[in-house]
Amino acid sequence: MSSESAEPPAGANTAGSAEPVTATGPGRRSFLRGMASGVAGGVVAGGLGGAAAGHAYAGTATGTDPAAATNLATLQGRLPAVPFHGKHQAGILPEPKAATAVISFNATAGNRAELTELFQTVTDRARFLTTGGTPPPVGIGGPPSDSGTLGPTVVPDGLTVTFGVGPTLFDDRYGLASRLPAHLTAMKSFPNDDLDPAQCDGDLILQLTAGHEDVVLHALRDIAKHTRGGMQANWRIDGFASPARPAGTVPRNQLGFMDGISNPSVTSAPQMNELVWVQPSAAGEPAWTAGGSYLVVRLIRMFVEFWDRVDVYEQQLMFGRYRDSGYPLDADGIYGTPDYAADPMGNVIPLTAHMRLANPRTPQTATSRILRRAWNYDRGLDQVGDLDVGLVFTCFQQDIKRQFETVQKRLIAEPLTDYISPFGGGYFLALPGVVDSNDYFGRALLA
Repeated sequence: MSSESAEPPAGANTAGSAEPVTATGPGRRSFLRGMASGVAGGVVAGGLGGAAAGHAYAGTATGTDPAAATNLATLQGRLPAVPFHGKHQAGILPEPKAATAVISFNATAGNRAELTELFQTVTDRARFLTTGGTPPPVGIGGPPSDSGTLGPTVVPDGLTVTFGVGPTLFDDRYGLASRLPAHLTAMKSFPNDDLDPAQCDGDLILQLTAGHEDVVLHALRDIAKHTRGGMQANWRIDGFASPARPAGTVPRNQLGFMDGISNPSVTSAPQMNELVWVQPSAAGEPAWTAGGSYLVVRLIRMFVEFWDRVDVYEQQLMFGRYRDSGYPLDADGIYGTPDYAADPMGNVIPLTAHMRLANPRTPQTATSRILRRAWNYDRGLDQVGDLDVGLVFTCFQQDIKRQFETVQKRLIAEPLTDYISPFGGGYFLALPGVVDSNDYFGRALLA
């Protein structure tokens, strides 16, 4: 559950540029069962395209009042469209948006050609959904081309679609065994984990993130409808990023502490090339992985009923930060650098504090930093009436063993383990980006 990596966050950069979405052709139909042929080919770009997507409805119900228009745009979820095309997938670097869903799938495509068609279909849907537009009309008696949950026009609301592959996809079904990424394995179980096999792993992983829950759910329904013959959902979890309270940019987790304060700088190309992106010359890596990033998903329950009985001072010692301000216990700013050299015995920040174990800030541990992204979850009550809440932890890195697993091993005996229980997730490779309208997810993998 590491919230420590290295540096204060900076504004995320997204590769690529927005391109208008055009209607796709009549292909990609093999995953549709019982649907009219006029629906299978995708959608036609309409009132929301590219950078203009964020403002298309601003004045439709508010006249000329700028303040009212702004309020309506906020209520309707008008975050700007995130460019889909680029060398890397657009959902990896940005700070967490308000809503997310992480869904694991098992591939059910019958052969390599159908798997390729599946990846092309996911690409087509993601390209449209992240740009926005008007679904095409259908004939009398045909099912609608869109669920309608966003109204007559699909609003992008900052949606990103991150698509990845798990190690089980590289078995003998599709002839991909020789293309297995060098660091992709089944998720490791650590001593304090309580993993539920029904909520672990998968052939494919999909993460949808946007400004509002309805946009995420709409995207999931759309992709599921168009791929129903090619992949079947395995497990799913929804998450939310809380507003920064009382102010600032850092949200809090369900334990009341600011979450994800330190990360490598996403605006530093050298850091991203060293820590996040798979490099073309990486030893042992198949060439197709270049530009991708290893994704770890950890579903972590938090036993908040017990945590809420712990003295605040003790809670702060477990994290190494003040709960109210987020400051390190030996610093006067949220992004202050703790001085571990001046505190070798842990008299101020204990040697077992989460932030100290996760990121000891030594030259030897610098290469184990991860790009951390996390959301809270709330799944109601469990079978005995306790709150089922916690963290949807994700992180991106160049090498899971060198980075995530190294950090996790340092955290095995931390005091926080009495109050959390990892129960699911998996290891995946987030595919390289889709560079243009002729490209699709996994093209080099499936070629």
